[in-house]
Amino acid sequence: MSLKIPAQHRLGPQRNPAIDDAVLQATRELLIENGYAGTSIDAIATRAGVGRPAIYRRWPSKAHVVHDAVYPTVVTEWESDLPIVDEIERLTRGAVALFGAPATREAVPGLMSEGRTDETTRTTLVTGQIDVIREVLAQRIADATTAGEIRAGVDSEVLLDVIAGAAIFAQSVRDVQDQERLASSLVDILLNGVLPR
Repeated sequence: MSLKIPAQHRLGPQRNPAIDDAVLQATRELLIENGYAGTSIDAIATRAGVGRPAIYRRWPSKAHVVHDAVYPTVVTEWESDLPIVDEIERLTRGAVALFGAPATREAVPGLMSEGRTDETTRTTLVTGQIDVIREVLAQRIADATTAGEIRAGVDSEVLLDVIAGAAIFAQSVRDVQDQERLASSLVDILLNGVLPR
């Protein structure tokens, strides 16, 4: 298997990329300055130099604008032939980097909160974004278990929860700044556990 994660831009063919870029950049700046709650469509429109209708023609809600501002690509295909140990480390370091960007640190708690109140929003903006990774990881875990690379009984869903959850909590809640140390420590715990060997 080979790693292939194409960057599929969310914008449709009829959209003006200059307006879209201005809106997404304004959104990132406002998230860093004011947090999720303090970022509004009005503020985004003013900062981007566009009208509210221009934003609402492109995105149905603030949550959708924020999501596209911090996650500008869609993972449509995800494959890997790495050994499972290296795959877990790659996923962990990738999650720490993804959720550690300043705007993303501010956006994620708000997006998660929005997703708790609306199932469609939750699927579209939270859980649906990692479906491809979730499916491939489940197969990789099954294959690695059969090959004796990892112990039996490792739940791929929980493993992904631990990786993403730890990266989000450490950076969006605890405000950890040292990403290298965070990623290395998380990889160590994931691969070696906490009990003496």
